[in-house]
Parts: sequence; structure tokens; C-alpha cells
Amino acid sequence: MRLVSICPSNTELATYAGLADHLVGVDNYSDWPSDKLTNLERVGPDLNINMEKVEALNPDLVLASETVPGMEKNIKELKKRGLPYVIVPTPKTLSDIGSQLIWIGEKTGYKEKSLKAHKTFNYWINYYKGLSDSVEEKKTIYWEWWAKPIFTPGHSNWLTEMSELAGGINIFADHPQSSVKTTWEDVYKRNPDVMAIIWVGVHKEKVNRKVLEKRPDWQSLKASTSNNVYILDEPFFCRPSPRLLIGLMQIANILHPHIYPTFAEGVDPMFTD
Repeated sequence: MRLVSICPSNTELATYAGLADHLVGVDNYSDWPSDKLTNLERVGPDLNINMEKVEALNPDLVLASETVPGMEKNIKELKKRGLPYVIVPTPKTLSDIGSQLIWIGEKTGYKEKSLKAHKTFNYWINYYKGLSDSVEEKKTIYWEWWAKPIFTPGHSNWLTEMSELAGGINIFADHPQSSVKTTWEDVYKRNPDVMAIIWVGVHKEKVNRKVLEKRPDWQSLKASTSNNVYILDEPFFCRPSPRLLIGLMQIANILHPHIYPTFAEGVDPMFTD
């Protein structure tokens, strides 16, 4: 089967579902697994896919997405050209992400590996749920995925669930939506124990910490005074794929190192026995 993925999270889902060798083209932002993507055709950024390149690859199936506003124009163009495609469901919870693995397996006809991946994913979710039950004092977390204006996840987002599995509480979980536009004043008033900076699409090395430190009363914020401000690898927290397990392992060990396993750089729990 010849697959084209036009969204980074879809590329990752396909890989976990055992379909990496079937990929013949991916969007420009797909960066994992790097060893599998080296020789693949790049078909443009996910919001501006070059459909002529996609068509030239003669795909049996295009893995499309609606996770980001603006992607719908890709779907219109796929339909217009008569290209075979599916829209991978947009998840809100970690359970949804696990279900995506089975969904992709069913849509491609490769169920065996996707079912195995789903089982592994659920194993780790349940494992961390068990550890979270032993946390007596949960820590409050402020997740920032954009700085100007400030955006943070609300209740119906996997980061709220991830916070709970890590023995924490998302300070904006009282907002029902998945993404909340807020203000620094509101963040400061909530005074989190921990700040996790994961600007979407920005590598952690390029996050300008001075943007944070220039905010009013920064030095008196609990997370700042206790040195609990972390700039993290955003793909492990912002992309809806099983790589979120890596982010879960990292934030859980940050919050409660005496309860959760040590975070090992480069280890993917989906590929451990």
C-alpha cells in the first residue's frame, strides 16, 4: 500500500501502527521517525500541501487531518482531484489517541500491528494511572502553548488528562474548551507550582525565556521562585500521537520524582518490552 501523510501526527500514528514502510510521501513538518523519512517525497507544509506532488505519488490512500484550522482546504483539494483519502479523527483525550491506532489499522487493512500498538499504549496509560493514585499532594501546572496572546489547554484536552496521570492539576481545567485564550494576570492569580512551556511549532532551543521573565511580577510567581519553570520538547505534548507517552513520562518525573520512573532521554515506551 502506498500511503501519503499530510500531517506530522498522522505520520507518527502510521509509524506506531506498523505502516512506516508504506509511506511514500509526507508533509514538510513530519520529523519522526527521522531514519524512515529521509528518502521520502516532501509534499509541502501541512497548511499548504502541494497536491500536484501528492497526485504524482499515485497514493492508495492519503492520511488527512482537521486538527489545525486551515487544513480543510487540503481535503477540498483531495476531493476535487479524486484522490483516495481518509480524515483521521481529531482526538481530545489520550483514549481517543489510542483508538486512532485501531482506526488507521482498519482503514488500511493492517490491523494486527495496530491492535498490538493499542494494547501497549493502554498498558502505559493504566500503569501511570496506578502511580497517580498514590500521589497524595498533587501539583498545579500551567501549560503555555503560545505566548502572545497567551493560549493554554482547557479541560477537554489531552494535557489535562496527562496532568492527572502525572499527579498534577491543569490550572485551567475549569475552562471546558480544549484551548483557552487567557491573560498573564489570570495565570499569575492562579499561581501554579510548575510552568511547562511548549510553544506550538517552536523547538525548545528557540524559546526565548526573556519573554517570560519580562512579565509583571515574574520573580514572585511560585513556579519561578522555586525554579520550577520548564521549557519542554513540544512534539511530546502538542502532537496528538502516542509520542505523548514520552511527554507523560517526562512531566510525571518532574512533578514527583520519588513516585514516577526516571525520565530517560531517547526512550520510547511504545517500543520497550
